Amino acid sequence: MGLLLVVFVHSAGIQDRDGGGRVLEWAQLHLPRLMVIWADQAYVSLAVEWLHRSYLWMVHIVRREPGTKGFVVQPKRWIVERTLAWLGRYRRLSKDYEYLTRTSEAFVYLAMSHLMLRRLSRYRRC
Repeated sequence: MGLLLVVFVHSAGIQDRDGGGRVLEWAQLHLPRLMVIWADQAYVSLAVEWLHRSYLWMVHIVRREPGTKGFVVQPKRWIVERTLAWLGRYRRLSKDYEYLTRTSEAFVYLAMSHLMLRRLSRYRRC
């Protein structure tokens, strides 16, 4: 569905794959039924075998098919890109206006809450 469970915003000086550790720590504590993690090629260095042994998580790395040229839709990746496009439609999230990372996180939660409420109100039965 493209809805977010948790958001961690960090400074541009931290690589996403390094910041991914915070997300995994959070997932270990709050998502006991988590079984599969989808990640792109940037997260190959996250020690996939170690995650499987330690937490019993299956990590699937979405890779580009060898020999492909130009734009190709990657499996599961389109969900992430669609969600980022939804967030980009909110003015405060369209640019990096915020000074504090916690403020950016709060606006992402606010935007996703708005999207969920819109979906719920659309399917309301009288």
